[in-house]
Amino acid sequence: MSMIAVNKDTFNEEVLNHKGLVLVDFWATWCGPCNMLSPIVFDVSKEREDVKFCTVDVDQNQDLLAEYGIMSVPTLIVFKNGEIINKSVGVISKPEILALLD
Repeated sequence: MSMIAVNKDTFNEEVLNHKGLVLVDFWATWCGPCNMLSPIVFDVSKEREDVKFCTVDVDQNQDLLAEYGIMSVPTLIVFKNGEIINKSVGVISKPEILALLD
C-alpha cells in the first residue's frame, strides 16, 4: 500500500472518516530521525494492507500540529474509525510499529 500525503484540507476525509485503522506519520524533511523512521513505516505499509498509511509534512500543516498536540517529530498516531488509539514519538523499530497497530 502506498503512503498518502494528507494536509488540513484532506485530513478529515482520508483519516477521520476512514472506517478501520489509519497510521499517520507526522514528519519533516529536515528531521534526521524522521528520515530514519519513514523507510520502516513504508516497509510496514507493504505488510499491513489492512491499514491505511498517511503522512503529514509538519512544516506545511501547522494547524494539524496544534490540533493533535504534536510537540516533536517523528510522531506516529494510529486512528481507528476516526479515534486515536495509539501514539508514538521518536524513532521506533518495525516490531514496535506493528505493535501499535494491534
